[in-house]
Amino acid sequence: QVQLVESGGGSVQAGGSLRLACAASGYTYCMGWFRQAPGKEREGVARILRTSGSTYYGDSVKGRFTISQDNAKSTVYLQMNSLQPEDAAMYYCAARGYGGGCRLAAEADFNYWGQGTQVTVSS
Repeated sequence: QVQLVESGGGSVQAGGSLRLACAASGYTYCMGWFRQAPGKEREGVARILRTSGSTYYGDSVKGRFTISQDNAKSTVYLQMNSLQPEDAAMYYCAARGYGGGCRLAAEADFNYWGQGTQVTVSS
């Protein structure tokens, strides 16, 4: 069983930046970030394959968000720049504990989930 602990959420003004972190307690094949705003479906934001470092982003965050990892700390980061009010949501870290699909469009690909960290963006 892998535990994911998120940190780094908070409040920021539009145009500002935040960095989220997610520490995993065990092996993960891939890790990703999802977000859910009130009244909306959860959407995939970004994911990274732990071995290759290959990354993939949702269309709404391309060019503004960057996912990275520190393998020594088993931690994945989400650097969020140029934040807008529509980025406000609960952000969840997710991970897959074995090889296979790791698709942002398929939440079922991820079998471990964190508790979430809130991001608020004021205009």
